[in-house]
Amino acid sequence: MTLQARGESILLLIGDALFLVLGLWLTLLVRYFDFPDRAVLLSHLEPFVWIFVAWLVIFFISDLYGKQNTIWRRRLVGVIIRAQIANLLVAVVFFYFIPGFRVAPRVNLFIYFLIATGLLVWWRLGLSHLVLRGRRERLAFLGTEPELLSVKRELTDNLRYRLDIVEVADLAEARRLKPGAIVVNIYGREVPVWLADFYRLLFAGVRFLPLHRLYEDIFGQIPVSVISERWFLENISNRRRVAYDSLKRLMDIVLATLLFVITLPLYPVIWLAIKLDDGGPLFFSQERVGRHQQVFTIHKFRSMRGGEVTRVGRFIRRTRLDELPQLRSVITGRQSLVGPRPERPDYAAIYREKIPYYDARHLIAPGLSGWAQIYHQAHPHFRPMVDDTRDKLSYDLYYVKNRGMWLDLEIALKTIKTILSRTGL
Repeated sequence: MTLQARGESILLLIGDALFLVLGLWLTLLVRYFDFPDRAVLLSHLEPFVWIFVAWLVIFFISDLYGKQNTIWRRRLVGVIIRAQIANLLVAVVFFYFIPGFRVAPRVNLFIYFLIATGLLVWWRLGLSHLVLRGRRERLAFLGTEPELLSVKRELTDNLRYRLDIVEVADLAEARRLKPGAIVVNIYGREVPVWLADFYRLLFAGVRFLPLHRLYEDIFGQIPVSVISERWFLENISNRRRVAYDSLKRLMDIVLATLLFVITLPLYPVIWLAIKLDDGGPLFFSQERVGRHQQVFTIHKFRSMRGGEVTRVGRFIRRTRLDELPQLRSVITGRQSLVGPRPERPDYAAIYREKIPYYDARHLIAPGLSGWAQIYHQAHPHFRPMVDDTRDKLSYDLYYVKNRGMWLDLEIALKTIKTILSRTGL
């Protein structure tokens, strides 16, 4: 049993692509009140293929191929509709402003938008479960940690997993019920006492699923209850990943330099706006903690005055324009485009004292955007917030453990989505 099978995302992608094509066929059927022949279908399909590619990228940015947990699925219809609105804007740009993509009559585009949206909602809410589901399996949970109970609730409430959850109070009951698998926190205090029983259950066909892997797979976090020196030794290596590290550094230099050159004309515009707003200086500088706890200075366009966010400051924060001067830090290697956000040294000192293993986030270079900035709701800025930062650390550790080019690309694309949706980070 793989709760977040990698093949599931591929099946969802294939399903989306097929329903986009089906939507085009139905559009032509509705528009001309006749089954479209091959010539008509191909004449529309040729320009629409590029639209399909662009739309699927927007679906990816919208997390439609991400972790389909219960909380996410409650927002599924809204996510699809918002993605489709963005897709419609992309299609309008293609068909109205790029000569090679003109389709006549253009009303076909809007008919297609309505049909494709309806098909995608139907496919994602109902039909996809029939395609993705497999045989039901009996699953037991052993332990009472909060994270274990969270996983249990998620697997019970989300029908996509097709599991029968059984209650077991101890290993004796587990031996009697003989579930297909038992979820257990292998880093828990009681595990050493149970190891002999675990070994015997293996011969009865019972498998054991580590809690931290399921939790990580479902929620994109490392559960706090498993974090220990042993977990770090087994899961976090400070050894350089030569290929990945070299490619990431090259991408940082190339992309940051390109972005710096492209956005350089905005500097005088932002300077003028700040001067007209409150007459203060252009830049704000502050020390932050970087890789290996080395302190460095970041520079931003100033967005505050006297402890209050200015009118111009609200805009440049929401659009992330205030971050542009940090591109120089990326070019020099102090920061990366993707990684844990750097913290103030005085805040880091407090967190280091109150949050175990906090400095593990400093094993890699900090970034302009990161996994926690996308998925963690609270981002403390103006005062130390230990509980929120402890939760945020679980996302940072997820990135430190799983970092790679695909995860970096996902973070980059979803950061673009966040900026364009004007929600800020």
